[in-house]
Amino acid sequence: MNNKVLIVYFSHEGEAYAGGKIVTLKIGNTRAAAQMIEKMTGADIFRIETVKPYPYSHMETVTIAQAEQKEDVRPELKGNDINVEGYDTIILGYPNWWGTMPMPVFTFLESHDFFGKTILPLCTHEGSGMGRSDADIKAVCPGAKVGRGLAITGSKVNKAEKTIEEWLSSAGLL
Repeated sequence: MNNKVLIVYFSHEGEAYAGGKIVTLKIGNTRAAAQMIEKMTGADIFRIETVKPYPYSHMETVTIAQAEQKEDVRPELKGNDINVEGYDTIILGYPNWWGTMPMPVFTFLESHDFFGKTILPLCTHEGSGMGRSDADIKAVCPGAKVGRGLAITGSKVNKAEKTIEEWLSSAGLL
């Protein structure tokens, strides 16, 4: 069987907390990791984007993200019409926001059927690792196999090629 792979990711550009301080990212850390994976695997890639973008400001985004999580909000997505049916493996990239995936990732997962598919989580963070995102993916995607995830420190993502390559190899994707 030929394993068809899709990279799906959510990333935030603008201000971010990295290496103990607020920095400006022209390309979000998760996007940078997703693009590395795309280059390594040749897999198709899809970016999760919200209709209402998150603010440039890190602190404003943090406040909104926390409120969305407390209220269990599902932000509306634009261009959420990707057909995941033809894919066997989904590499799911996201930053750790408040201990799990950003709420737009929940919106995406809940609007598609992942039964029988393998989901490989890729989480960027600044010290909190995967948080509870593995368990959340399993809860939101019944019938999917959630493989071993990879947590990458966001501020070190540009030096993580070897780590990403090893993770992809261990999953049988390289």
